[in-house]
Amino acid sequence: MKISRKEVEHVADLARLKLTEQEIELYTEQLNSILEYAAKLQQIDTTNVEPTAHAVQLYNVLREDEITDSMETEKVFENAPWAEDGYFRVPKIV
Repeated sequence: MKISRKEVEHVADLARLKLTEQEIELYTEQLNSILEYAAKLQQIDTTNVEPTAHAVQLYNVLREDEITDSMETEKVFENAPWAEDGYFRVPKIV
């Protein structure tokens, strides 16, 4: 399948793109080379290849839950810009 110059102009018109003559020629050549490569890929025998959504195996990296002591309240509020009665205070946002 080849893309014609007229098709490139039509797609550019649909996308509201103003292309120069050189751009039309360039895009026609580039799109045709992409289609040629896709045609080569279609010739590859993939009968024994399982379909996949990802190129590499996906797995979760999880750690075991470990119960640890929490930080002391005073230490937590040391870096707080504004704290009151054991809570973080924030500016009112309306």
